[in-house]
Amino acid sequence: MNIKDNKTSPIGFFDSGVGGLSVLARFRKVLPFENILYYGDTIHLPYGNKSKDELVSYARNILKFMMSRNVKAVVIACNTSSAQAYDTVKDMFNFPIYPIIQSCAKGVIDSRTSKVGVFATEATVKSGKYTIELKKCNPNVLVKEIASKNWVSIVEKTTKNIEEDIKNIKSEVEEMMKFHPDKIILGCTHYPYLLDELTKYASKELFIDPAKIFVDFIKSDLEKRKLLNLSKTNGKEEFFVSSNPDEFIQNGKIFYEIKNPPILHLC
Repeated sequence: MNIKDNKTSPIGFFDSGVGGLSVLARFRKVLPFENILYYGDTIHLPYGNKSKDELVSYARNILKFMMSRNVKAVVIACNTSSAQAYDTVKDMFNFPIYPIIQSCAKGVIDSRTSKVGVFATEATVKSGKYTIELKKCNPNVLVKEIASKNWVSIVEKTTKNIEEDIKNIKSEVEEMMKFHPDKIILGCTHYPYLLDELTKYASKELFIDPAKIFVDFIKSDLEKRKLLNLSKTNGKEEFFVSSNPDEFIQNGKIFYEIKNPPILHLC
């Protein structure tokens, strides 16, 4: 398919809610001149307990909406959609689509890495996508994926100080540490918000926020495709949600300052 060559067209981002804003925040530091269209599919939150067919349907509808807005590329700022929907939708549209899992795996593996832990949603873990992609880089790497219970809800509701939530996080990190990982991937864009709590039970150096690797990959690919916005003016931003725009703004503050009120749009 042909790729749009309009360098000033927006780049689309989507996630089930505010977690993808952690990727956008990193993106903004590296590529401040790009115009952005962000879609939070809050009506279907959380994605982690949805079926593959549902996730493909959500992704396809959001991508159709973004195509109608003339985006030049789309960032799947959601591990669950990258795991379950990307392979199905990747060739349906005439712009590059960047999935976070597949784009980041190469940046995780190095010569000292023999064991990699992954905290992710139930749907991501069921897909086994992190294991598949990491083993493409090193067939001998051992991978342990743990489906984190309610972590997305903990972040969306900012309830990580509730005793039950702390107990939940602590038990799952302790379970992961029995594996003795060299690195632990935070395989959901919401999870970096929990770092202060996670690092009470494991060294901070173990944890990897894929957003950093992901954004560097996107920048490199946009350069190769000659799609970078060469303007020296800070890019514009539009936000869309499928429900609860006020809640989206409030919860989004933990990751990114949303300056323009989100527009309600059901894909």
